[in-house]
Amino acid sequence: MGFEKRLWSTAALAVGVVAVGFWVHNPYTLQLLIVIGIHTLLALGLNMLMGYAGQISLGHAAFFGLGAYGTGILTTHFQWSPLAALPVVLGAACLVGYLIGRPVLRLSGYYLAMGTLGLGIIAHVIFREWDTYTGGASGLVGIPPLALGFITVELGRSGFYTVWATVVLFLVLCARVVDSRVGWALRALGDSEGGAAASGIHTAHFKAVMFSFSALMAALAGYLYAHLLGFISPSSFDFLMSIRMVTMVVIGGMASIWGSLLGASVITLLPEWLHVFCDYEMMVYGLILMVVMIFLPQGLTRGVLDAVQRARSRAHQL
Repeated sequence: MGFEKRLWSTAALAVGVVAVGFWVHNPYTLQLLIVIGIHTLLALGLNMLMGYAGQISLGHAAFFGLGAYGTGILTTHFQWSPLAALPVVLGAACLVGYLIGRPVLRLSGYYLAMGTLGLGIIAHVIFREWDTYTGGASGLVGIPPLALGFITVELGRSGFYTVWATVVLFLVLCARVVDSRVGWALRALGDSEGGAAASGIHTAHFKAVMFSFSALMAALAGYLYAHLLGFISPSSFDFLMSIRMVTMVVIGGMASIWGSLLGASVITLLPEWLHVFCDYEMMVYGLILMVVMIFLPQGLTRGVLDAVQRARSRAHQL
């Protein structure tokens, strides 16, 4: 799909978001849609790293937590305004992502997975044990809502529009990156790192930059999450959250921008449908990953499109 087609699709999504904002009045439904938007940001950033650059991360919840705890600490302990905290939090996420990405992304395969897993575990321990600033296992309370001019962004229509406006913006940005020379370099890197290096692509730099960009999107999601809920705890940024993020990418389809939206929607809504399996959440995600990888290795998005194409071919043959 070219950039112009992606742009038209994103414009259609924006119109749909405006319509849904006017149509939906149920507070719980709006909150659910807000969570889907935040998860879409997480999945989209991770998809850029996994799907296009071909680098797996099992600890990306660390950056989600960095954005949430970073703004939470600055606004509650140091009385910063949420808007003043935003560039600091995003800048810190980019810097940490790049500095960690350079050495960690020298690894590959299982070693890379274990390295990023270690990053997530270390971050979770810090969130839980540094109770002077993070509140420890009890969490951090009293995070002020985000204010945009005269509008206070809360869990409701204002929060819904803010989150989804951010999603639309990053969908356009990611589409622009994917359809640029950088995007082609990322695809080459994902297909064959050796081949990309032989073509003159600075693979180490590209991997670190994409890791940093993915970290920025996760931190932004954490920032919105913290100011909308007003409370955060370490359990929201644990290993299971990292697994959820990977599952969103795999289910929606790696190297698929719109697949990130589909995967985030499915994984967010799944607990609403499967309350009876709440004690076996990790097993359910593992089973979903197995089924998708076996029967729909390219994800739901590609699988559905292929099924439609096959149905059309059969109709023409008849």
